[in-house]
Amino acid sequence: MDFFSAINVSSTALTAERTRMNLISSNLANANSTRTPEGGPYKRKDAVFSATPIQNRFNRELDGASGKEVRQVEVTRIIEDQNPPRLQFDPGHPDANPQGYVAMPNVNVVEEMADMIGATRAYEANVTAVQAAKSMAMKTLEISK
Repeated sequence: MDFFSAINVSSTALTAERTRMNLISSNLANANSTRTPEGGPYKRKDAVFSATPIQNRFNRELDGASGKEVRQVEVTRIIEDQNPPRLQFDPGHPDANPQGYVAMPNVNVVEEMADMIGATRAYEANVTAVQAAKSMAMKTLEISK
């Protein structure tokens, strides 16, 4: 794999992790939102990642020579959690049903914080990979002097 492909793979992973972090932030910000424009409580969102082949001529040639396919990370879709909302007894709430229960978002704050730590670590790992590829490229240029 050449330096540019290595940086491209890590940069697509950085973009995917940024999307994941944005969704986690949105989930946390709406953990108590009982009304949405679609109606009902907020539904937790999550990103689905996939590995897709990098589409450029160099990589097609490299794939043929090495027998391996260079892949990049891509957010294929954003899904809403289909778990039911949790019901909380609060008869004074404006969105309470006749029995006094309010449909609250299906967001677990502890789970979101754990996901945020994982996304942060993945982001840091990809930044390190980009810095390593950049450093190797610079060392290669220094050798040719």
